[in-house]
Amino acid sequence: MSETILIVGSGAREHAIATAFARSSLQPKLVCFSGARNPGIVALCSAYGVGNITDPGAVAAFAREQHATMAIIGPEAPLAAGVADSLWAVKIPVVGPTQGLARIESSKGFTRELLTKYRIPGNPFFQRFHSFDGLEEVLVRYANQHVIKDDGLAGGKGVKVCGDHLLSIEDSLAFCRELVAHGHPFVVEEKVEGEEFSLMSFCDGTTLRHMPAVQDHKRAYEGDKGPNTGGMGTYTDVDHKLPFLDDTDIAAAQEINERVAAALAEECGAPYQGILYGGFMATRDGVKLIEYNARFGDPESLNLLTLLETDFVGLCRAIVDGTLADMDVRFAAKASVCKYVVPEGYPDNPRKGDAVLLPADLPEGVAMFLSAVDVQDNVLIATGSRTIAIVGTAATIGEAEALCERVVREIPGRFFHRVDIGTGTAIARRVEHMKAVRSA
Repeated sequence: MSETILIVGSGAREHAIATAFARSSLQPKLVCFSGARNPGIVALCSAYGVGNITDPGAVAAFAREQHATMAIIGPEAPLAAGVADSLWAVKIPVVGPTQGLARIESSKGFTRELLTKYRIPGNPFFQRFHSFDGLEEVLVRYANQHVIKDDGLAGGKGVKVCGDHLLSIEDSLAFCRELVAHGHPFVVEEKVEGEEFSLMSFCDGTTLRHMPAVQDHKRAYEGDKGPNTGGMGTYTDVDHKLPFLDDTDIAAAQEINERVAAALAEECGAPYQGILYGGFMATRDGVKLIEYNARFGDPESLNLLTLLETDFVGLCRAIVDGTLADMDVRFAAKASVCKYVVPEGYPDNPRKGDAVLLPADLPEGVAMFLSAVDVQDNVLIATGSRTIAIVGTAATIGEAEALCERVVREIPGRFFHRVDIGTGTAIARRVEHMKAVRSA
């Protein structure tokens, strides 16, 4: 049967998803429903609807109108809003969890309590708050050593860390006051020391197939300085590990993902079908969970979908049919580096409306994905968030980084990127940091 696949979302992640589907020998028909027109996705789709992607009824109506046989949801907000539920209700299977299962991302407290209840390793100390009751006592107990997280979705920007964003107890109390004033519950956690990494798994509810480990760079400026962003870039290594991780770190993260998938099925009474994305930190005391996401990471998915060798249509069909155990999931034995080009002022006060001039020709080993862009009077313009992602793949991280950097530098205008992502110097610093953490 020929597939008609609905993609929900309009960023670089969804452009990468569409590109991976378009490579399939099964040649699916692609349709997209999103909040903005992404020309990269438009070029790959036979129909493109613009509307509210968190409106379950609107998404389901578009899917039925297009006779979709399967859907994949890119961003977290539609998952939290129950869009997957509405699609399943009209008999369209979805790569992406239902609303109840998506709480693994939409509620930090739910996730921490799930690990505790099912005795899954990886939790640091944490406490969930709805008010100030008992708050100061915890902040003082973990003075200069705590993280405060908005319990709900905040686009990667609802987390503040001691030493980076919070320089005193008063700073911490002020952030908590802000959250309470907006009616947001929050979680206070012990700050753990180490190196962060992402480990995503395809999941059909029973079977998991793990993807290569990736390291993201959340901070806006080189040397991991500046405000948090949605992610400035990522890299993977040729062996699908990372230079600062050992085999036990990878195995521990994979085991946590497997146990969480099983716990979710038991807790929610339904299978988790989609992408289970664990954000982890390798520490002196083993691997700790930072957070879970209920979908592909962005930019991590840009690396991983570029490296994916298994037919993506067949893989998604196996996820929704519960037949992932029969799939041999393979990724190319290459390293990759992704860098985002973003407007000046991003993320706090980004320029908007600048023309975006794309490179005329991409060298072999380089892929480009469009993100926050629009077309006005036949001109591609930046709309204020991350603009373009460039992914280089090669035999080593160094070669992939050089390819990526060469293309990124060709993009003119009032934009910037993090030059240091994937460089030998930056990676060596992380390796030394991890050695110091392990020996402390």
